[in-house]
Amino acid sequence: MKYRLYTISRKAWDGMLAAMVQAEKSIYIEMYSFLNDTRSTHDFSKLLKEKARAGVEVVIIADAFGSFHLHNSEVEDLRTAGIEFIFFSHWLRRTHRKIVIIDNEVAFLGGVNIKEKNRDWLDLQIRIKGRIVIPLLQSFAYAYSLIGGKKESILKYNRLSLVKKIKSWIIDTFVGNNKTYNLNNYYKERLMGAKSSIKIVTPYLLPPRRLLAALDQACLRGVNVEILIPNDTDVKGLNKINYLNACRMSDFGTKFYLTPRMNHAKIMIVDDEECLIGSQNMDVLSFGLNMEVGVFFRQKKLVSDLNKVFEEWKKESLEFNVGGRKITVFDKILIAIFKIFYPIL
Repeated sequence: MKYRLYTISRKAWDGMLAAMVQAEKSIYIEMYSFLNDTRSTHDFSKLLKEKARAGVEVVIIADAFGSFHLHNSEVEDLRTAGIEFIFFSHWLRRTHRKIVIIDNEVAFLGGVNIKEKNRDWLDLQIRIKGRIVIPLLQSFAYAYSLIGGKKESILKYNRLSLVKKIKSWIIDTFVGNNKTYNLNNYYKERLMGAKSSIKIVTPYLLPPRRLLAALDQACLRGVNVEILIPNDTDVKGLNKINYLNACRMSDFGTKFYLTPRMNHAKIMIVDDEECLIGSQNMDVLSFGLNMEVGVFFRQKKLVSDLNKVFEEWKKESLEFNVGGRKITVFDKILIAIFKIFYPIL
């Protein structure tokens, strides 16, 4: 698998735009936040309309909640240019995936949205090329079928029988779809099977009970568990929750580091042998309601490169110190309430 890592949102935009310029047949996008407020430097809408008018098949799936601020007039302009633009709309469930697939040969996935607010965030997006793009295309085709897409050029990929790979594979989460390559199962199995180390980067720390238990058990086995979270997130209500859960998890041995900048990456590295890059936060939405996607891999060079990214961010971070703070009954009630209402915030 050929790859390239991007660690800042605007750098990932550079890569995505450059690849789109080269598109000759198709551009498929599935994005939680797809807005046109980045156009001063990264005018995705303009380029996509030009490509569609030139005969390139352009399909965009945007989450209705995450892309709420995209004006109706812009959507109509995209559709008039020949782009199939579909909103994924469900009361609670969201497509939280960030996927770009170009000519069925090059793809991007990870945590990067197309949204001006995110321009200078630390994040992680991977550009991949090779056979690994086909299972990602199949995942996109499945999402496309769920929202009523009709193009046979896309739907045919949902019917493929794919050969299992060993060193890298696309895994996803669709509610109600019990797939072999499921992100929730992957997290649980890898955490329970870790022998020496677990390294995680997540912007939001509101894990479901089963993940808390798996991390607790890992610490009891002597596994070194390190988690990077932002000191200040974009969702201010989650700063308190991040702090409380960090206090609670520190009690059973997890080490936390606070990044000085907003870090939106979603990474897991297990035993320095296997890694995951994806869209899935360590929160109740990602593990219960949202559609997510990631790529796991065992390629030594890629594992090493991702480790370097983790260690660089860790070096710039401040180690979290509980300072004698204990979780009170009120804190536990607050966490429980937030888990109930977080899906609609």
